[in-house]
Amino acid sequence: MENDTFLELKGITKAFPGVLALDKVSFSAKRGEVHALCGENGAGKSTLIKVLTGVYPGDGGKIGLDGQTIVPTSPRNAETKGISTVYQEVNLIPHLTVAENICLGREDRLAGVIRWRRVWKRAAAAIKRLDLKFDINLDAQLSDCSIAIQQMVAIARALDIDAKLLILDEPTSSLDDAEAEELFRIMRTLREQGMGIVFVTHFLDQVYRVSDHITVLRNGELVGEFTAVELPRLELVSKMVGKNVEEVKKLEKRVTFTSVSGRKTVVSARRLGRKGAINPIDFTLNEGEVVGLAGLLGSGRSETANLLFGVDPADSGELEIDGRRIRPDSPARAMRYGFGMLTEDRKFSGIVPNLSVRENIILAMQAKLGPWRKIPSRRANEIADQFIKALDIKTPSREQQIKNLSGGNQQKVIIARWLAVHPRLLILDEPTRGIDVGAKAEIEGLIQKLREEGMSLLLISSELEEVVRNSSRVIVLRDRTKITELSGDNLTERSILEVIASQAKDDATKETLKCE
Repeated sequence: MENDTFLELKGITKAFPGVLALDKVSFSAKRGEVHALCGENGAGKSTLIKVLTGVYPGDGGKIGLDGQTIVPTSPRNAETKGISTVYQEVNLIPHLTVAENICLGREDRLAGVIRWRRVWKRAAAAIKRLDLKFDINLDAQLSDCSIAIQQMVAIARALDIDAKLLILDEPTSSLDDAEAEELFRIMRTLREQGMGIVFVTHFLDQVYRVSDHITVLRNGELVGEFTAVELPRLELVSKMVGKNVEEVKKLEKRVTFTSVSGRKTVVSARRLGRKGAINPIDFTLNEGEVVGLAGLLGSGRSETANLLFGVDPADSGELEIDGRRIRPDSPARAMRYGFGMLTEDRKFSGIVPNLSVRENIILAMQAKLGPWRKIPSRRANEIADQFIKALDIKTPSREQQIKNLSGGNQQKVIIARWLAVHPRLLILDEPTRGIDVGAKAEIEGLIQKLREEGMSLLLISSELEEVVRNSSRVIVLRDRTKITELSGDNLTERSILEVIASQAKDDATKETLKCE
């Protein structure tokens, strides 16, 4: 090993029934660097991390840390060796305080009694190492803190054990731009302090913002390790998906839309709103059209979707489908009107993890039929097989539990669930969150295929590039209010940001005048 290489994995192999998840993968990390781990869903990134942190036992290979061979038997055991992980979903205790979470399981005790003053002091020291530009109340209950603060607390907990290696697994998926930038600043600070950081993310722009080296995995195998400044973005994507650069350029090409003027209006909302969620809003969705919802976090995007699907019933305005007034006051009723919705968080409100791929696909269809009209097994198998093939869902069988699939394939299963009921309107809330560039391109291609077949789609994404690329019109929201609609040549990322910024400036001016 080189002097600054303190972690080295050699020939790591891990197999599951019917799947070779890792095939002799090697990986190294150095002190004082950020090392990005990239690859499509199913490439083996999560499995590699879980072997390293003792969640899974490896089936072959060796792990070296500071010149010694180690065999982590659990995440707690890995922590004792100096390896700490911050996951995408913060795995702390929401009803404990910030200080209690930082020192949880490692509290100083005297005769069995926790010495709270020392707990608070240790927590304060861990927070101080982050060099934050704002204060964190150590006595605050974690559930009262934003997701961004919870991420900071999880990192501080890692620092409390004096970790040598910090693994950040999709840490920015629920953060806005300002919060993500603060996280990057902290990563740079820790790097300067000599910590090694492994950074797993699907946001390739972020890879280049903070990473020194990049390791690429594909189909459970090592593609290679590269210096970030010497690996262009297109080449990175090419290595991740196994396509040449010209093919990758096609994946990122914006869709060319034909005019939807004169097409039948499927959904029409007039002054539709819900107090505290979204201010009264007007919009239409035409047959064979993708309409995007754009805005910053808290702008009312998901709230609008929940209103349409009856998750949160409207308390004002009117909603029509095919010119007929409707009142979707529950998801069950919205489904009867022909609405489908892929929710923002597939893990908590999308998949049913312990059910099979087949059961997850037919779930909406069965719910629509009711509990007493069970879909025959043969028909259920046919439907599942049809969509597994049509959407190229990678699964050993239709009976595989969905929790064992990659994120991108889980997302395809949920889309299949709604396609099976042939909706008039399909609401897609963050359909590509947490999935790789290849699966993202497949889902975006599916969106356009459904549009061409005449379906109406409402697309919500925090990635403006994705909204612009796939929508014929975009409704811009700010502070739970519709600002404007953009289309044609006016529909660009810059124009959306300018509208939001100009509105914010106008609001600030009004506030100043009111204060005077």
